[in-house]
Amino acid sequence: MYQFSYAEIVEESFATSRDREREALDRSIEAMKRAEAAGPKSREAVEAVYLVRSLWTILVEDLANPENTLPEDLRASLISIGLWVMREAEAIRLGRVTSFASLIEITTSIREGLEA
Repeated sequence: MYQFSYAEIVEESFATSRDREREALDRSIEAMKRAEAAGPKSREAVEAVYLVRSLWTILVEDLANPENTLPEDLRASLISIGLWVMREAEAIRLGRVTSFASLIEITTSIREGLEA
């Protein structure tokens, strides 16, 4: 029979969570790249905006949770980035911004930070 310490279980859970976050960010990056290629009024753009807003809503809610174990200053910075991402996605939806390039760049940076 296998026995795991609480610390091992918590570490595995943390690693699994990071893997899921990386995968979700990868999906949003790919969706935004497809949208960038298809144009801001395309179906791909609508899908990408919806995916990005949904993902960052979940991430911001998790970051705002007092039980989140990330340092408070890092959480605050990521919440600020998340709110900017959601505003930028909305600006694309409304036609005020026509490119996903800055969203792709920021999301890629955040995703790469999860590998550290």
